[in-house]
Amino acid sequence: MLDRFSELAGGLDHPEGVAWDPGGSVVAGGEAGQVVRVVLDGSVAQVGSTGGFLFGVTVSGSGEVFACDFGKAELSRMTPDGEVTTWSTGTPERPMQVPNFSAFDEVGNLYVTDSGVWGTDTGVVFRVDPSGTTTIWSDAVPAFPNGCCLSADGGELLVVESRARRVAAVPIGDDGAAGPPRPLVDLTGTQPDGVTLADDGTMFVGCYRPDRIWMVRPDGDRSVLAEDADGVVLNQPANVAFFGPELDRIVVSSLGGWSLMWTDVGLRGLPLRYPTV
Repeated sequence: MLDRFSELAGGLDHPEGVAWDPGGSVVAGGEAGQVVRVVLDGSVAQVGSTGGFLFGVTVSGSGEVFACDFGKAELSRMTPDGEVTTWSTGTPERPMQVPNFSAFDEVGNLYVTDSGVWGTDTGVVFRVDPSGTTTIWSDAVPAFPNGCCLSADGGELLVVESRARRVAAVPIGDDGAAGPPRPLVDLTGTQPDGVTLADDGTMFVGCYRPDRIWMVRPDGDRSVLAEDADGVVLNQPANVAFFGPELDRIVVSSLGGWSLMWTDVGLRGLPLRYPTV
């Protein structure tokens, strides 16, 4: 499978977050706060910079980019013309420490994982409502919560816990509150990072270590989609996302390879939520 990956864009600055904008581009971040857009022919244009160090990026319905800025310990909001404002810094009792990834629900609430300090298991999931008001939504997935996405019906938030080596599902109650998490898949022996879903429920998980992408079927059966023992094609494949007008390909942020790699997995992605905030 490794030989079926091709480079979408190279020469990027340690891209970790990657997302599809239905307007026609892949959005990625950089370690100097850059936000770049990559069109399908591989052309790269920088939109702007937060001046920080970006992890996950999420796109709204109006083309704004919400960036998890580890360097500034905040969630930044960037307009399509590159204007940057601070959208959230956490709560007074729990300021953001390592904002890592985020996902929108239908009405514009943004669920943001904050990994906490590695080794301390102090991570939380914030929820930032459309006005920017921030609350601690869950502290029940504390083992370095990382990539996340909503389930097809919007009833659960799927969260990668990198130190627990698993993906867990946190129920979203009718009142919006978080329920007790349930384990979805054990990925012991790897350090999972990012997650995305196909429309049939198949889960793809990028791993920071080793250089591997897991494919997890809806029945829980897991297999290795691709692994790069040499770290040449997939070098620290952190985040994964479906992209293209038909969402029929996946793009992977090759963090250590300074590139975005893509392939066809024979499935279509679960459409994301793109509310206007």
